[in-house]
Amino acid sequence: MSADLTLQVLEALSEVDGSILSSDAFPSIDFTTIKSAVDRLGSREMIIYRQIEREEANLTPEAEGIASEGSHEAKVFEAVRQAVQGLKIADLPGIVGKESAKVGQGKAFKEGWIKKDKDLLRAATDSIQDASREQLQTIQRTRTYPEPKVLQDLRKRKLITIQKVITFEIKKGPNYAAEFVKEETDLTADMLATGTWKTVKLKPYNFKALGAPTPSGALHPLNKVRHEFRQIFFEMGFEEMPTNRYVETGFWNFDALFVPQQHPARDLQDTFYISDPPKADPPRADPSKTEQLADGSIPSPEAQGAPQQDYSSYWASVKEVHSAGKYGSIGYRYPFRDSEALKLVLRTHTTAVSTYMLHKLAADPRPARYFSIDRVFRNETVDATHLAEFHQVEGVIADFGLTLGGLIGFMEVFFGKMGIRRLRFKPAYNPYTEPSMEIFGFHEGLGKWVEIGNSGMFRPEMLEPMGLPKDMRVYGWGLSLERPTMIKYGVKNIRELLGHKVDLNFIESNPAVRLEKD
Repeated sequence: MSADLTLQVLEALSEVDGSILSSDAFPSIDFTTIKSAVDRLGSREMIIYRQIEREEANLTPEAEGIASEGSHEAKVFEAVRQAVQGLKIADLPGIVGKESAKVGQGKAFKEGWIKKDKDLLRAATDSIQDASREQLQTIQRTRTYPEPKVLQDLRKRKLITIQKVITFEIKKGPNYAAEFVKEETDLTADMLATGTWKTVKLKPYNFKALGAPTPSGALHPLNKVRHEFRQIFFEMGFEEMPTNRYVETGFWNFDALFVPQQHPARDLQDTFYISDPPKADPPRADPSKTEQLADGSIPSPEAQGAPQQDYSSYWASVKEVHSAGKYGSIGYRYPFRDSEALKLVLRTHTTAVSTYMLHKLAADPRPARYFSIDRVFRNETVDATHLAEFHQVEGVIADFGLTLGGLIGFMEVFFGKMGIRRLRFKPAYNPYTEPSMEIFGFHEGLGKWVEIGNSGMFRPEMLEPMGLPKDMRVYGWGLSLERPTMIKYGVKNIRELLGHKVDLNFIESNPAVRLEKD
């Protein structure tokens, strides 16, 4: 059909000196066929065309009836006018129809065409102008109306529908010819043998043509932002912590951090508990390698050269600092329950990993910098800004003689590498840090201060049971990975970033990110 239409377009142009409109020349041919034909001719510069978009008003069946027979209110007026002695209201539907009586009576009263005299309707004027009919007749002829307010009113009354119409204005191009010559796309062996390649018209090679899209994998925006965070940490001399344990014991997730066993965060409505197995072993060393001995057993960490640590003493010290107090602290003074500490949970923060790494550091105390970026789980109600699982970015610095001022200065350097240079710090409370601070950054795009993280210095009740020196201090801070990602990519609903509602086109087409760039 497209091939036939190209010839019709050329013929139509041969009969005029100027341009033609596709809607006038080919009213019954669909848009796709016309577009294909003009694209084909335009690629050879046989024609020049431009696309014109406009809105057309079309009458509904009810409006077509009004255009031909008159409006409902005009029918009511005519029926009342012909009844010289007045028309009973009850008789009106039988004369003009139920619909016209229902709709037209009120409009006729509003226009002042009829009046009520007890149970009779009487004409209030000798003649009327049926504006609705005239407007619809104009639209029927021209597909539009000069006053937008009239179109809006008729559309509200469901008498017209607005349809977007695309047409093409076509005129002769520099290579116009009345005949369409087929272009050959391939040089064949037969053409070379017969010499016809000298006379055939070969299609020019289009160097501007786009190649076919090649399906490929794509990095998720979270992975791109995660990569940027990792580069910042590595640049500042940090070591990445292993975060492959999604399931932790209550001991590592809460107790070792000096979080009391009655803390609301440990309630079922905030934490996911594992039902099978119901509990874990007391804390013990993990083998650093997975090689098995000849008898199938795994060698102990000591046998593999790892520093020996007394986990039973660590367990007892944590238990004592909670229940009775130790290391200069009065503790929480409650009966510590082993069963609560051995429950298995989906980790609620990666600080559980930091605690484990700091305990290992106690075997050889030295300045250290650790970081982790991984998934954590909270039993939260899912909404536009919260999910039951998200990613936490966490950093830990252990050294001697650290101060709160040093933590604030480091935060300014750390967030400055992300392009966030205006910071505010607000005192806060965390069971395992003292002092604690919420970190706020001024977001230029939103024009307001937003919370971007939490920080503090780990308490002695957390560090000294591990065996770390009394004069060693540890900074800790964390933030979510999702929030900076949502800000960078303009995502307002977190469910569009992570989960089953994610648009794969967004994943495939999202740009690379640089945290220090806007």
